[in-house]
Amino acid sequence: VASMHRYLVQRFDVSDFLLEKQQAVSGGNETPKKDAAGVPVNPTLDRLPFAINVAFQRYQSRHDVSKACVLFVVQQGESNTVDQRLLEFKLFEEHKIPVVRLSLREIYEAVQLDETTGKLTISDTEIAVVYFRAGYAPTDYPDGDSGVEWQAREHLERSRATKCPSLGYHLAGTKKVQQELARKGVLERFVPSENAAMLRKSFAGLYSLGDDATHEDLEAVRDVLNGAQGRYVLKPQREGGGYNFYGDNMAAKIRKLVTIQDDNLTLDPKLGEFILMERLFPPHQKAILVRNGKIEGTGDTISELGCFGTIVVSGDGKIVHNEYAGFLLRTKFSNVDEGGVASGFATLSSPFLC
Repeated sequence: VASMHRYLVQRFDVSDFLLEKQQAVSGGNETPKKDAAGVPVNPTLDRLPFAINVAFQRYQSRHDVSKACVLFVVQQGESNTVDQRLLEFKLFEEHKIPVVRLSLREIYEAVQLDETTGKLTISDTEIAVVYFRAGYAPTDYPDGDSGVEWQAREHLERSRATKCPSLGYHLAGTKKVQQELARKGVLERFVPSENAAMLRKSFAGLYSLGDDATHEDLEAVRDVLNGAQGRYVLKPQREGGGYNFYGDNMAAKIRKLVTIQDDNLTLDPKLGEFILMERLFPPHQKAILVRNGKIEGTGDTISELGCFGTIVVSGDGKIVHNEYAGFLLRTKFSNVDEGGVASGFATLSSPFLC
């Protein structure tokens, strides 16, 4: 997408538009960028495979393996395959690493775990890296705790193959962990206090609704019940869009699961699967959104910028690789609450650096 936008900036005369935007930001007379320099190059397609290759090469040297592959764990009947396939092709083109794509059910049937060595194999090929593109949602385990999907996941986790992400990093990315890091004094356990103070400036309010809820958390709940539901969003431990509660729907959801007696709030344990988050209100921009080659509409939009990072850590905790790996900008109409590109709420876009 970034490459397309860099081309469009060069191909068409957008000087007046860029001048207006840059002057609005700077407040002065600026000469607009007429070339593509304003649209940053997105290195994701290079850096993500590079990091997988780092882990792959370390595995080969550590276990003296000549024939190995990377396993992509995907959903059965996966439709969101475009970026997955691009990563697969780049891994082979640049690093000559073959990829095998299997669902958890297929892994249960086709992948073997050596209980003595921890070696994971499919046919006669050892699996060096397991890259999870599925396994994050309850729907990925339809048969429950005793199902073949959970058994397959257990085999993967017990193996000596490098996991991307590892179970610890997987859990670290959940909203509950983000909420815990937002508590006073917790971030300071991991970074110097002066750095923690700078990081906190970018934090939104995050509040627990579990049995560890503090007075501050309960006051945020009370705020919602008193009519400030527009300032918050209720989020489960899910990704991808389509699972959050907003506005009156959120207030109704919380109201059903909160008991008030003598002005004291008691939270139903069912609320523990959610966190309450202060809602963000990014600036609006006019844009034309295109989906599947057709114009979806024109109007006020908001955008969310995410940056990829890759990290490879040895078993003893030593960081052997850690770098910025590109960005993902999602844009949607300002009246749309949910996000997510694959779920149909947002479209992919690019930043323009004035």
